[in-house]
Amino acid sequence: MTTRCERVEGLVKELLITASTTFRPDQYRAYERAIARETNPPSRWAMEAMVENARIAAAKRYPLCDDTGIPHLIVEVGAEVAISGELLEAIRAGVAAGQRALPTRPMGLMGNDEQRIAQSGGVSSDPAWVVPPAMLVKPIPGDELRITVLMLGGGPELRSTTVKVFHERNAEGVIREAGRWAAEVAAKLGCTPTLPCIGIGRTHYEATTMMLEAMQEGDLDCQSEWERIVTEMVNASGSGSLGLRGTVTALGCFIRVGPQRASGQRMVCMRPGCSVDVRRATVTMRARELA
Repeated sequence: MTTRCERVEGLVKELLITASTTFRPDQYRAYERAIARETNPPSRWAMEAMVENARIAAAKRYPLCDDTGIPHLIVEVGAEVAISGELLEAIRAGVAAGQRALPTRPMGLMGNDEQRIAQSGGVSSDPAWVVPPAMLVKPIPGDELRITVLMLGGGPELRSTTVKVFHERNAEGVIREAGRWAAEVAAKLGCTPTLPCIGIGRTHYEATTMMLEAMQEGDLDCQSEWERIVTEMVNASGSGSLGLRGTVTALGCFIRVGPQRASGQRMVCMRPGCSVDVRRATVTMRARELA
């Protein structure tokens, strides 16, 4: 009989593969809308090729991109769910199993602190050497355990920004400041159309956490007024798909605002997602399934 930890490990393994190899329905629909809007034939062709690439990746269970990404985990635990260190280890083991089965790109650096920073200790041939950071664990009501895997590629990380913004009692001004960052880096990102993800919090950590939650929860079929503002600002740059110039530079935008403090400034994190973002998948289990 399979133990609950073995079940969880298997589910998370498949979760990582799904996140790495498939577009969500809202991504396909966003690309369909973007292709219909695009006025520049080379940029339109590039997006059509991206959609075809996604269909092949899903059918053959190939990674959507050669930069297979670093796994990030969000674990939401219902008040009626008993969770243990053993179960958390099963989640981590499932991520490693998924990386090996796919496989993700071996790019984990070996050695001590100095060697890893200097990239002088060599690269492990084991895809699972790319270990996920600490899990983001969140309490939720009810009897569900929800696990989300996000695969974060390096290009957007290199062009991400987390800084303080003086709000001047104007919320839209803060959003537009983040939109300016996204528009400025779109051409440098290369792998556009982009998907800017923005988190606003009280600390650097919290702003980044809100950005990850924006990635987890965002929906390209349901965009808020602020999300539309940022998308329009990026599209106005005219960079287009793969920098080929055109009407569509951003497919959309995801924004999440967390608690704020009485202060003149807000901590804002902006990550300019690439053409395959957001690579995510979620599984939900009930307490009785974990008994």
